[in-house]
Amino acid sequence: MATYSIDTTHSEIAFTVRHMMFAKVRGQFRTWSATLTYDAGSPAASKVQVEIDAASIDTHEAQRDGHLRSGDFLDTEKFAKITFASKRIESSGKGRYKLAGDLTIHGVTNEVTLEVEQTGQGKDPWGNDRLGFNAKTTILRSDFGLKWNQALEAGGVLVSDKVEIEAEVQVVQAAAAA
Repeated sequence: MATYSIDTTHSEIAFTVRHMMFAKVRGQFRTWSATLTYDAGSPAASKVQVEIDAASIDTHEAQRDGHLRSGDFLDTEKFAKITFASKRIESSGKGRYKLAGDLTIHGVTNEVTLEVEQTGQGKDPWGNDRLGFNAKTTILRSDFGLKWNQALEAGGVLVSDKVEIEAEVQVVQAAAAA
């Protein structure tokens, strides 16, 4: 069992939401940390912990980001962190896993399952072991108490309830001291 840190400069936690039912808005969280305790011989014994600074949300539009930080959505002054703690990992094929864990957003915790693919592994030029993973899931924001919306004159709503989440991560384990 080895402990890895997330290399956040080569990783991303991103999301996609439909706006007005037809256009996708993409964003990410700029500030976050995570650790992976990984057992290559028995991946099911592995553990993942993630902590996201909710106020670091970035959709490339300052006014929208401010609204997302407000009480209508994430209420980042009251709920500063979004967290994920793994509960179980099951193999779903070579290099593929179902990662179930508790996701807490806006003070509400629900179990979610991520589809995970190990995308690579190797030593970097400095002798550190690195692993790559892609993880995806879809949540309903209303399940986390995020219910603000606005009805559209032509039908539908301004912001979809469905949120697609994707994490592209590279983890690193420092080389042993000589």
